[in-house]
Amino acid sequence: MSAFPPTHLPCYPHTLRSPHGRLLDLRRPQVMGILNLTPDSFFAGSRVASEHDLLARAEAMLAAGAAVLDLGAYSTRPGADDIPEPEEARRLLPAVELLRKEFPDAFLSADTFRAGVAEAAVQAGADLVNDVGGGTLDAEMFATVGRLRVPYVLMHLRGTPQTMAQLTHYDGDIVLELLRYFRDRLVALRAAGVVDVLLDPGFGFAKTPAQSHELLRRLPELQAVGLPVLAGLSRKRLVYGPLGLGPEAALNGTTALHMVALQGGARLLRAHDVAEARQTVDLFANTFPLAE
Repeated sequence: MSAFPPTHLPCYPHTLRSPHGRLLDLRRPQVMGILNLTPDSFFAGSRVASEHDLLARAEAMLAAGAAVLDLGAYSTRPGADDIPEPEEARRLLPAVELLRKEFPDAFLSADTFRAGVAEAAVQAGADLVNDVGGGTLDAEMFATVGRLRVPYVLMHLRGTPQTMAQLTHYDGDIVLELLRYFRDRLVALRAAGVVDVLLDPGFGFAKTPAQSHELLRRLPELQAVGLPVLAGLSRKRLVYGPLGLGPEAALNGTTALHMVALQGGARLLRAHDVAEARQTVDLFANTFPLAE
């Protein structure tokens, strides 16, 4: 008998529809390429240095098989500085506009927890809002994405990026806490008119490496919510910490955990290294053929 039975491989008849008309088909797993517009992201190799660098990286990611490009202008690494909203917008919006002009068919994601930045990014051409705060850091976020009819990534987080490292104690079962969190946030999202939602367990956000590994091991349990799952594991501490390495040496470990996430039902891998993540998806799909 297979160690990973078909029950771990849910098939979503689920296609995300951008307000601009672009589609993201998640019936089979896809890759989201990370483009960091910050000077202090935890993995130095992901930082975009210029417009030329942005275009070159985006082109390479799309050619390597990225279905989504995720642009972030606010570093959420532990200990990162809180920057004001105008500075985040100054970094993010020109990049969205540039990529939309140069790659008109690309599915673009705005990685922000601020409703005002999210709205401006969607108006500039973004197709998806990726909110690390799950609507907890800006009370206007749900109403905004509902009004814009934009797909939304709902992530689990406690506190803020500045305080989350001190909020890793869970009184009960961590997976049950996430299920309750997603249940309650989804009620609010549906009330706001949000239709297309992905779930992100928030690996490393208000979670120790051990807790993140438990979540990864129990990822199939999140299928109870009935929505596609995004896995953001790439080069994080839960990868390199147990190996005694740093982010720069964590590609092989990331690939290993990407396969575990796919076996647990993840439908979107958020990755720094698109070619390697795409190869992992392709091998997974060949080993465990998914129904169309």
